[in-house]
Amino acid sequence: MNTETAVPPWEAEADTRAIRLTIPAKAEYIALGRLALTGLSRFRPLGEETLADLKLALTEACSNSVRHAYGQAEGAVEILYELHEDRLAIEVVDDGEGFGEARPTGTDDDLVEGGLGIAIIKAIADEFELGPKNGGRGSRLRFVKLLPEPGR
Repeated sequence: MNTETAVPPWEAEADTRAIRLTIPAKAEYIALGRLALTGLSRFRPLGEETLADLKLALTEACSNSVRHAYGQAEGAVEILYELHEDRLAIEVVDDGEGFGEARPTGTDDDLVEGGLGIAIIKAIADEFELGPKNGGRGSRLRFVKLLPEPGR
């Protein structure tokens, strides 16, 4: 698994649009992440179904951080969007408790209430990474959706 973070917006390729959004780790702020995604789709039309799928995957990724990262403490969730001509990469990072001892994905624990989020993201995405945030503390979830050529 590649644990490198996405390219900072100021170092992105010329044909790449990169946006970094930091929201409080509270459910009511997840909508801001979806709005940013919708705004980004104005630069590269994604198609109605693809945009809806990406909003769902983003919501699940952010909800995971909101629910599990900080317990009752305050915290933040950082969302990085990288829109390339042929793909959209979204990374959701928090500084919370992280995963501790990593457990294999696909275990029965994934099927508990609210545990289908990762499976949903994997079904939507063409690439998926989940692990500790660089530097150790926290978690990092990154997914990539390959985009059809414009006009298709």
